Amino acid sequence: MSLPRMRTFMEVYRQRSISGAARSLNLTQPAVSQHIAGLEVAIGRPLFERSPSGVEPTSSADELAMDIGDKLDAAEAALASARARSMDISGVLQIVGHADFIAEILSEQMLPLLESGVNIRMHTGNGSMVSSMLLEGHCDLGISALPVIDDRLKSERIYTSRVLPVAAPSVVERILSAGDFATAVRAEPLLAYNLELSLIEPWLIKNQISVASLVPAVVSQDLRAQRKLLTKGFGWSVMPEFLCQEQIARGELMEIPSPVGTREIHYFLIWAPSALRQVRVAHARQTLLTKLRELEQQKR
Repeated sequence: MSLPRMRTFMEVYRQRSISGAARSLNLTQPAVSQHIAGLEVAIGRPLFERSPSGVEPTSSADELAMDIGDKLDAAEAALASARARSMDISGVLQIVGHADFIAEILSEQMLPLLESGVNIRMHTGNGSMVSSMLLEGHCDLGISALPVIDDRLKSERIYTSRVLPVAAPSVVERILSAGDFATAVRAEPLLAYNLELSLIEPWLIKNQISVASLVPAVVSQDLRAQRKLLTKGFGWSVMPEFLCQEQIARGELMEIPSPVGTREIHYFLIWAPSALRQVRVAHARQTLLTKLRELEQQKR
């Protein structure tokens, strides 16, 4: 039950593939197969069965993964962090996430990494792209407002923000002076993150406003573009408070009063467990977690 064999087992278990685990671990497929065979001899039961798409875990594999998965990840992360304190961590770190969150919140928290010699490459994308970039090994760390649902990835919540309906003061005044609030809101041009209205629909439903036949005038996955249009008096939108609080303070934007209430959005730092075997990635993950926890404490 050596550490390399357990590491190989967890990678095959998460990937459901011998070849995928081999690529991730930088091993040959025969070496991966030998590690799995050795574990099966050690526990006396088969761990995987062949399938058209790769391999499927047996109940014994499920039990073993439940027993060692998180413990192995924690041990490897701790080992990588310890190595980072005594090794050169310079090099390139690839990060992917929501453009507006990276720009407004994350970029400043990267300063300790930059000062320690880490070069950072930032990529933008939505939740599905973040997961794909991490799983395919194109990026080391990801930021998403969607919780991880893929067992091959791990995440930790790093930031929480209220989500506010906002518009220019003249637009808010027009909405509030109308006879029917819901009708007035729907009559104004809508600026949305996507066509699914993922940020807007929950607010509409919570405040008992119909979503039916609502078509955005503008769709942009960088909410800063929407913010610019809103300050010019065009339309309304729903966005995280950190993106509009300065504009509200300056009187350029105004919160639209919610009849029932607002809600919160949570952001997550996401990584593939195998990525933490790289000292630089483990160090970056821990540094960003620490800095963002400090930022959350300052908000309270």
